Amino acid sequence: MDAIIGRHEELSILEKVYNSNEAELLAIYGRRRVGKTYLVSNFFKERGLYFELTGTKDARMHEQLVNFSNEFSRLFLKDEKTVLPCNWTEAFALLKTELEKADRHKKIILFFDELPWLASQKSGFLQALENFWNRYASRDRRIIVIICGSAASWMIKNVIFGKGGLHNRVTRRIRLLPFTLSETEEFLKAKGIELDRKQIIELYMVTGGVPQYLKNAERGRSSAQIINDMCFKKDGALFDEFKRLYSSLFDNYENHVGIIRALAGALNGLTMNELLKMAGLRSGGSSSKVIKELEEAGFIAYIPAFNKRKVNGRYILIDQYSLFYLTWIEKADITGFEGGEEDYWIKKRASRNWESWAGYAFENICFKHLTRIKSALGVGGVSTTASKWSYSPSKGSKDIGAQIDMIIDRADNCINLCEMKYWDAEFVIDKDYAKKLQNKKSVFKEKTCTRKTLFTTMITTYGVKENERSLSTIDSQITMEALFE
Repeated sequence: MDAIIGRHEELSILEKVYNSNEAELLAIYGRRRVGKTYLVSNFFKERGLYFELTGTKDARMHEQLVNFSNEFSRLFLKDEKTVLPCNWTEAFALLKTELEKADRHKKIILFFDELPWLASQKSGFLQALENFWNRYASRDRRIIVIICGSAASWMIKNVIFGKGGLHNRVTRRIRLLPFTLSETEEFLKAKGIELDRKQIIELYMVTGGVPQYLKNAERGRSSAQIINDMCFKKDGALFDEFKRLYSSLFDNYENHVGIIRALAGALNGLTMNELLKMAGLRSGGSSSKVIKELEEAGFIAYIPAFNKRKVNGRYILIDQYSLFYLTWIEKADITGFEGGEEDYWIKKRASRNWESWAGYAFENICFKHLTRIKSALGVGGVSTTASKWSYSPSKGSKDIGAQIDMIIDRADNCINLCEMKYWDAEFVIDKDYAKKLQNKKSVFKEKTCTRKTLFTTMITTYGVKENERSLSTIDSQITMEALFE
């Protein structure tokens, strides 16, 4: 069994499932390439009678049943051929017959991977599985049924909140997300790759912590070289992953890509109405479904407005690979690296465009690691709401505009106004920047009419250089180290 990197919360759930004295029906969902199959197979494969069936995209029911028959023969009949079942009801009947002969003291793990592809329309798979679970498996404490799929919205609609025979039958569920920064660091170290944490953050800006993407990193290469190899060479793993990614997860994926493209061009996010207009979609149930599916799959997130006014909340793109692809890979001058230009990305990384874009990408990563930020600020146990905030004065007004990268609104009557800086060294607060921070604080207080105590907080890579201005304007600061702890 290969070692499982990170995934401490998920492993705790799997241990509870394995040690349960009752039958368990576990649902696991998450985006493509995130490591769902790896997690299940490496945890369970050698811990009981293990049956694994993986759905094939766009395959006919006959082909799926052939795959079932082959796995069934391998596990129960020592590879002797069995009669091919005509449908899934017959297939589960065959399975039930063999399970009744199995060791009464041994766990039985039935893993149905890529369930949405197995349970295609008119296949009858879901109905047969429901009957198998309700009439037999749920009564046998040896049995663990695991259903898994990359189409997160399908899993939620048809299994977790489905109204069919599996309604309220799922005993536990895991939404498997990409690695955090600390898990990414652990994964790279396990591959013998030693990068400093700023380089790991830059690699995260491209891969988003997706394990399958990180597998392409090579030892002895800098993050810039790894990114160049993965993204800017025709045989690079991420060069043309974008279309495959969305087409494998969503039906009629063009609308999903339209939403992603709109958000990639709006770094501060878009309201619902703005998003629909930019994506060329009409308001209504079908558009809401597309947005919900992207949320559930972890590609976009809704950031509420300050004071939780939902109407002014904004959607942001939180999938690092999609953002990087649409900003850099898709727009790259392909003729350069077709000819073997090894340092294409190293040159691009030195540009001003990268500097400003990386600042936004760092903000994005901070939102995804909010729990770590709260812990570093000593408010891990305090209920909070995170949001963005901006004020634009009307034309002709003498008011000063302001924008705050992240607001942590705390239940203890305090608010952290967070300013994020992705810098190559200690960040120096000069006279102009100190005035800017003070203006942001005063504008926020005036325009929101808040009575809460306001703290100006800096989140930077290497910290803020201590000087007279930093001491007078900054209430607290954390560095990138906190995002790893």
